[in-house]
Amino acid sequence: MTTPVWFITGCSTGFGRELASQVIARGDRVVLTARDKARLSDLVAGHEDSTLALDLDVTDAGQIEAGVKAAFERFGRIDILVNNAGYGYMATVEEGEEDQIRRQFDANVFGLFAISRAILPIMRAQRHGRVINITSVAGFIGFPGSGYYAASKHAVEGWSDSLAAEAGPIGIQVTCVEPGPFRTDWAGRSLVQTPNRIPDYAETAGARLAGTKAISGRQPGDPVRAAQAIIQITDMEKAPRHLVLGAFGVNAVTTKLRERLAEIESLRELGISTDFPDA
Repeated sequence: MTTPVWFITGCSTGFGRELASQVIARGDRVVLTARDKARLSDLVAGHEDSTLALDLDVTDAGQIEAGVKAAFERFGRIDILVNNAGYGYMATVEEGEEDQIRRQFDANVFGLFAISRAILPIMRAQRHGRVINITSVAGFIGFPGSGYYAASKHAVEGWSDSLAAEAGPIGIQVTCVEPGPFRTDWAGRSLVQTPNRIPDYAETAGARLAGTKAISGRQPGDPVRAAQAIIQITDMEKAPRHLVLGAFGVNAVTTKLRERLAEIESLRELGISTDFPDA
């Protein structure tokens, strides 16, 4: 195959920026996107032949259509889509604000769906492609104070399972990357919070809301190593369905899945008993 073409959303900061930087450095071609492409000028400088910077708000259907068209006209293919754009919203479930909830789902869920639908026909025609969705440990675990964020990431995880089953037979592989806490300034830059004012939640969601921004800049995860890991899985012949990043994430997710399996097994006979006897 020729040098692969990446299409990465949300490249102005965080994982998207670090990943874009490393992909460029290794000589791959890449479409970099951000709400304001001017913030990508330093990444593009000196690599104009192998990069294309685009203004892209994933909630804007017109920008999605124009961006995918420009990418295909420039490079003639798209091999790896990285759905990275999105942000966090934290609130107790009871105190969640409707406009904030819907705004987050527009970016984290519906925007991701839309950009994927726009690029899938290109990958389908190629009979080759990788879709990498940056979700979160919250795609497996609903922590107190982040119910709506977790819901958005759970939605992407379930959607990815279906896409993998549909598109896998025609050469399109799907991976969900689930980071734990990483030092991307996510909490200080890309996090919206609704303060907890109900005393009954003060020791659960309230405590977590208060502590999340305080740890920004001290998280154990290294974005450079995370980008290297993401690039590494694209070189594998068979892409993994899941890549959990960071010790906290790996330990939390494996513990949660073991607990869930044990609970399902403990109720196996009760669950099976609900079938018709002659089924």
